[in-house]
Amino acid sequence: MKAVWKHAVGCCIAIAAFLQFACNDARREGNVHALIPPLAVETEALRKAYAAFNRNDIAATVEALDPQIEWTEPAEFPGGGTYHGHEGVKAYLSQSRAGWAEGRSEPERFIVAGDKIIVFVHVRARLKDSSEWQETRLADVFTFRKGKAIQMRAFADRQQALEWAGVKGSDAN
Repeated sequence: MKAVWKHAVGCCIAIAAFLQFACNDARREGNVHALIPPLAVETEALRKAYAAFNRNDIAATVEALDPQIEWTEPAEFPGGGTYHGHEGVKAYLSQSRAGWAEGRSEPERFIVAGDKIIVFVHVRARLKDSSEWQETRLADVFTFRKGKAIQMRAFADRQQALEWAGVKGSDAN
C-alpha cells in the first residue's frame, strides 16, 4: 500500500512540476492566453448576458453583441424572425419579456465549437394571462469574431443546433 501511495504522490508532484513549467514558459513568452481555454472570455460574457436578461436589464444583455449582430429566432417562436443590430435585438428581447409575468432563461451548458458557442437553455416562464408555468429547453448558437457575437441563431431542437454548428453528437459530450 505504501508503494502505491508513494507512486500516486510522485505522479502528483510530476504533474504539478509540468504545469508550473508550462505556465512559466507561457508567461515568459508573453503568451498567457495559451493558458485560457478557447472562447472562455466570450462564454463568461454570455453568462452575464443571460443573467442580465433574467433581471430584465436588456441594455446589459446586448453588451456581448457586435453592434451589427444578426439575431434569428425560429418562425415557431413568438416574434420569430431575424433582427439586426443592438436596437433590433433590444426590441425583440423587450417584446418577448413583455408577455411574461415572471420567468427565467437559464443556461445549462456551453459548448465551444470553433468560433461558435452553443448554449443549452432552460426557459421557465409564466405568461401574464396565465397561472400556469411553461417550460422548454432550447439552444442558442452564437458566432464570435474579435470577442463579440456577430450572429445568434436560436433552435427549438438542441440536436439541430449542434448539427448547424458542425458539432457531432459525441463532440457535445
